[in-house]
Amino acid sequence: QVILTETGGGLVQAGGSLRLSCTASGGTFSSYTVAWYRQAPGKEREFVAARNRGNNRIYYEDSVKDRFTLSRDNARNTVYLQMNDLRVEDTAVYYCAVGSMILSAIRNHEMYRHWGQGTQVTVSQ
Repeated sequence: QVILTETGGGLVQAGGSLRLSCTASGGTFSSYTVAWYRQAPGKEREFVAARNRGNNRIYYEDSVKDRFTLSRDNARNTVYLQMNDLRVEDTAVYYCAVGSMILSAIRNHEMYRHWGQGTQVTVSQ
């Protein structure tokens, strides 16, 4: 059983930065494709970024490209999401997730088997 724990959320003004962390117990990130998703009130869960296990490439949702960076620290078994130039529309609960899937399914949340509890990110004007 892989248990994921996200931390680092909070309240920040537009244009500011936050770094989210996701630690894993019961498994290692190197064994999985790891992703960040987010869900705003009244909206569906949205893909943010993922690191593919097969080719180690990172994929981003268009609206976060050049602002968000997914990285991994194998020694700490932790994945990060560095978020810069935050916008009000980035407000959401952010989740990390791991799973195994073919590359074409990397944005499909149903392919991820283990999820964290989420961390709230609120961006104010």
